[in-house]
Amino acid sequence: MQTFFVFKQEKQYFCTVILEKLSILNYKNIAEATLELSPKMNCLIGQNGVGKTNVLDAIYYLSSCRSYSNPIDSQIIRHDQDFFMLEGEYCEGVSISCAMKRGTKKHFRRNKKEYKRLSEHIGLIPVVMVSPSDTMLIEGGSEERRRLMDMAVSQTDRTYIELLNRYNKALQQRNTMLKRDEEPDPDVMDILEEQMAQSGEEIFRKRTAFVEQMVPPFQQYYQHISGGREQVSLNYVSHCQRGPLLDVIRQDRWKDRAIGYSLHGIHRDDLEMLIDGHPMRREGSQGQLKTYVTSLKLAQFKVLTSSYPVTLSPLTSPSVALYPILLLDDIFDKLDARRVEQIVRLVASDEFGQIFITDTNREHLDEILAASSHDYKLFYVENGEVTEK
Repeated sequence: MQTFFVFKQEKQYFCTVILEKLSILNYKNIAEATLELSPKMNCLIGQNGVGKTNVLDAIYYLSSCRSYSNPIDSQIIRHDQDFFMLEGEYCEGVSISCAMKRGTKKHFRRNKKEYKRLSEHIGLIPVVMVSPSDTMLIEGGSEERRRLMDMAVSQTDRTYIELLNRYNKALQQRNTMLKRDEEPDPDVMDILEEQMAQSGEEIFRKRTAFVEQMVPPFQQYYQHISGGREQVSLNYVSHCQRGPLLDVIRQDRWKDRAIGYSLHGIHRDDLEMLIDGHPMRREGSQGQLKTYVTSLKLAQFKVLTSSYPVTLSPLTSPSVALYPILLLDDIFDKLDARRVEQIVRLVASDEFGQIFITDTNREHLDEILAASSHDYKLFYVENGEVTEK
């Protein structure tokens, strides 16, 4: 059973994930909400801090098995409550639900059947979220940028999470041995390093392919939104580029032993983000940072659309493009009028499938709706309560 709506456009088959109904109970500041949704445009209006973002985060959670903003599940349960529950009803009769009580593990179900492993769910309902916190991709540490790559690749490649888990397990065991007072067993170290290198080089290849696919649309989106005012670049940096990863890891084992952890490997990978040849972190204005990360996420959407491995019977064409759900949270903040106008045109186009967008400014949403001929719904959010206009 698929969660896709299929249609044909210019001799190309497309399909889009459609969330038809969303039920929320005790999720962050939302006590209870049930939303009947538009298959195209869903706009949430309200002041800052009232719960608009939490609605988007609930949708993200149903796709990714985690909150976009908080990895600690117990902290997303509404204050003074003992549990939370989410349920999404998608097209083709597919339902996804998640529930968790304090002090217990969460339970994810597809059509009321619980998953044995959460990794089985990742990629079923692809999603891309653009959030004000995305500037941490530029301003934060390298782990933020690796997470971007990992979340994107894992939605299209079911082997990727297994590779990451295998690498991280070997890395953790190696670090544990490096911290011990006694000298590590060289034979055990050899085995762990071989495991790291084997999984790491495969992860490197998959990350490389993702970044190479993402760079062209990323630069095109940035040029479109900025009006060609600046030139931006995105470069993947990895220890794997220095030679065979096993050799790179082993050559400085003595240094690793001295400091107590592994200095080399794909756990140190990074993305170099530049504007006009200079680090975006140092040179970019707030508007440029926002434009950069927005373009990056839209490019991620583009890559997922073009590379998602969908097999739909009885279609005979192997070329099928899938539109993920697109979540746009407070996307116009810190942008000048020209950049807002360009994003409005993009969002109102046929480039995207089902969209959820939040804003405090009703005028921005009216501009999008006026520029689009698609179906839409408006919701007002206040103090955790969501009502349809």
